[in-house]
Amino acid sequence: MRILMAFLSAALVMAQSPANGDWPQFRGNPQLTGVASSTLPANLRPVWTFDMGESIESSAAIVNGTVYAAAMSGDLVALDLNTGKLKWRYKTGAEIGESSPAVSGGVVYIGDLAGTVHAVSAADGKLIWTHKTGSEIKSSPVVSGDKVLIGSYDSRLYALSVKTGKPVWTFQTTAQVHSTPGLANGVTFVAGCDEIFHAIRVSDGKEVYQIASQAYTGASPALTATMAFFGTFDNQVLGVSLAQKKVVWRYEHPQRKFPFYASPAVFADRVYVGGRDKMLHCLNTKNGKPLWTFMTKARIESSPVYVKGADGQADRVFFGSNDGRIYALDAVSGKKVWEYEAGAGLSASPAVAAGRLVIGSQDGKLFAFGE
Repeated sequence: MRILMAFLSAALVMAQSPANGDWPQFRGNPQLTGVASSTLPANLRPVWTFDMGESIESSAAIVNGTVYAAAMSGDLVALDLNTGKLKWRYKTGAEIGESSPAVSGGVVYIGDLAGTVHAVSAADGKLIWTHKTGSEIKSSPVVSGDKVLIGSYDSRLYALSVKTGKPVWTFQTTAQVHSTPGLANGVTFVAGCDEIFHAIRVSDGKEVYQIASQAYTGASPALTATMAFFGTFDNQVLGVSLAQKKVVWRYEHPQRKFPFYASPAVFADRVYVGGRDKMLHCLNTKNGKPLWTFMTKARIESSPVYVKGADGQADRVFFGSNDGRIYALDAVSGKKVWEYEAGAGLSASPAVAAGRLVIGSQDGKLFAFGE
């Protein structure tokens, strides 16, 4: 039964991934699982770099052979995935922090630190609409049908019309909404800075239920059919049962008490999450028991990506560290199988599509790796 459940969970995650192998938003899909729907070569090398000018905290999107990336300069750019050649540049007029672009229906959506949500044409970067919220935006947009879901530091979760940018509804919390909203079965889930895990109906913005997480949360939830996983500033990773509507386990390292700011990746019976304790942790999804940890030389705020192996290769987990390195670990054993010295800290998360891995660094360099 355990093997069957693991198989079904893995099948569900892969079904939720974009069918064409794209990476259209933060964490790759609306369930925020961090699972790539395409593979990577066994031996990666840098194939191009692009200088964004200022620190890259945002994670890229990759759709139809185009990379969409943003930086603290306030620039949103579109680059050719194969060559790194600039296709267009859109200037928001404000810094872009951790809000990562989402691409849907030929439109790119992103939020900036002035509190504005931008919708621009994916083809040419021309502005379609903007919507101003009451404070800075670090949440990444998630598209659900005719709505764009995004959080703001004005304590609201917004559902904006994809056509006009006007609010369809807003949901008020009691603290900043830093988390990117996860989406499953018509419900959006936000792990809040108000220490509450909210389940909100996408159709009308009504709260379905809430669960006390008992800790300030900056990370976004990774969702499976039955569970949600996220880390907190109380130095814990939580496993939340969506059926039982309660926290069913809490993981805390026995010695190293540091916050979990990065968002997790989840595949089959394992959840992977980096901490400010400098370690990547691999946990059992059922009970939160640790399976292994991997130590880097600085805190990990980059959210990991799970990549299935091809042609007999092992499955791998890729992530960046503030020690300036990009790592690949064997997903089962946790052994390091590859690393690259980027020359500056990496708090942005990898994006994986079409045999390429794209990630930005804190000195403004956007790297693409492939064969």
